Amino acid sequence: MSQQLKTYEEKMQKTVNTLLDEFNTIRVGRANPHVLDRISVDYYGTPTPVVQVGNVSIPEARMLVIQPWDGTMLKLIEKAINESDLGINPSNDGKVIRLVFPELTEDRRKELTKETKKKGENAKVAIRNIRRDAIDAFKKAQKANEITEDELKSVEDGVQKLTDKFVSEIDRHIENKNKEILSV
Repeated sequence: MSQQLKTYEEKMQKTVNTLLDEFNTIRVGRANPHVLDRISVDYYGTPTPVVQVGNVSIPEARMLVIQPWDGTMLKLIEKAINESDLGINPSNDGKVIRLVFPELTEDRRKELTKETKKKGENAKVAIRNIRRDAIDAFKKAQKANEITEDELKSVEDGVQKLTDKFVSEIDRHIENKNKEILSV
C-alpha cells in the first residue's frame, strides 16, 4: 500500500519540480542563465540548448555573456535569442554575445507576480488531479476486494496529507518567487 502512495508522491514532486523550472525562466531584472534554458540553436542540424554551445557567464548583476565554443555559432545564437520570447536584444561584438537585462518597471513586476500565481495555481490543479486519480484507483481496488474499507480510509487520509503538503509547498514557492520579483 505504501508503495502505491509513494508513486503518487513522486508524481506530485515532479509537478513541483516542473513549477520550479518554470519559475527559473521568469526574468526578474537580474541576470539568470536559466532564462536561456528554453532557447535552442541549430547546431549542425540538431536543435541544441544555447547553454550547451558555449560558456555562459554573469560578469555583472544584470548582464549575461555567452561565449560560443565555435565562432560560427554567434549569428545563430543571436538569431535564436531574437526569435525567442525573452524580450532582450543581444549585442554581438564578434566574439561574445551580451544580454543586458533592463530594470523591471513596477507594472511589469506586477504582471510577473500574476504570471507566477497563475503558474502556481496550475500546479495546484495538477496536484489535485493526482489526488483524484489516486483516490479513484484505491476505490477500485476496494471494490475488487483487494483492500479493506479501513485500508481505503487510511490511504485516502494519506493521499490528502500528501496533497496538503505539496499545495503548501507550492504556496511557499509562489511567495518566495513573488518576493524575488518585487525586490528592487
